[in-house]
Amino acid sequence: MLNENDILNALKEVNYPGYSRDIVSFGIIKEVTVANGAVSVTIQLTSSNAEVAQQIKSDCQSVLKAIDGIRVAHVQINKPEGGEPSQDQGAQKMPGIGKVVAVASGKGGVGKSTVSANLSCALVKLGARVGLLDCDIYGPSIPLMMGINQRPSVTEDDEKLIPLENHGIKLMSMGFLLQDDQPVIWRGPMIMRTIQQFISQVLWGELDYLIVDLPPGTGDAQISLCQTVPLDGGLIVTTPQEASIGVVRKGIEMFKKVNVPILGIIENMSYFTAGNGERVEIFGHGGGQDEASRQGVPFLGEIPIFTEIRKGGDSGIPVVAGKPDSEPSEVFLNVAGQLQGILK
Repeated sequence: MLNENDILNALKEVNYPGYSRDIVSFGIIKEVTVANGAVSVTIQLTSSNAEVAQQIKSDCQSVLKAIDGIRVAHVQINKPEGGEPSQDQGAQKMPGIGKVVAVASGKGGVGKSTVSANLSCALVKLGARVGLLDCDIYGPSIPLMMGINQRPSVTEDDEKLIPLENHGIKLMSMGFLLQDDQPVIWRGPMIMRTIQQFISQVLWGELDYLIVDLPPGTGDAQISLCQTVPLDGGLIVTTPQEASIGVVRKGIEMFKKVNVPILGIIENMSYFTAGNGERVEIFGHGGGQDEASRQGVPFLGEIPIFTEIRKGGDSGIPVVAGKPDSEPSEVFLNVAGQLQGILK
């Protein structure tokens, strides 16, 4: 006998017009009813675009009528009253927050979260009010790197999450809501709902910058997050070698798909300085800068390999917070200064 999950699985074949993302993971299906060979689906759009609504309705009906056992398929499309067509479903400007910046990487292991944490600390050192949102649902590392791991409290009146705070930065992460090493085994819609809550149900207050640490990769899940979070721009973290540079292009294309400006490329683990002063380019040299030139986007700098950066992340005291006058801190402060200039 057909049930709600069967219908939702079938509707994953329907993509939102203009995107590679399906309408189920978009989180716009609000109600599904199945009974005696009849199915009713209610979809809530945030766009008032009539062509989009008609296309989704037609595609859904085609998919549903092709299911064995379905005799009647009714699709109800609810649109907002008035307003302009919206390209970014669910991405609404956050009151009190100046700029929202995503930090992304085409692949894992390039130090994206390390850059996010230290960049946030550097912006604080430059006098900004900063929040850091860890959107890496499956492998949240910001709690460890920022040295705080406790449950956030909730306001009594409107039940909003109160972000935790350390090193002068307001923080929210799935890691604060999990117990110990509890794994997250979720599908797309659950992830999207959680991210939407982190955006709309967290008492961020007044911020100059909200840094969003995206999960590694450039698939539909990352694109969906970019469409959910109201981004003012994206930063891409890479390492010098070709294997990493190759996926930088995918990261740039990901941001282009959702009309998010590329603020720049940061090359992490650029080189190591040996005890005798020799510069050792373990992963090659210049890949990030060359790719930035090819793409016509700013190159924000090279972050060398420093033991202090690794120790800071492991101890929960990012190097910029713990050793603000050190050489690695100066590198992050320089990147933060450039970012502020770009976002003015």
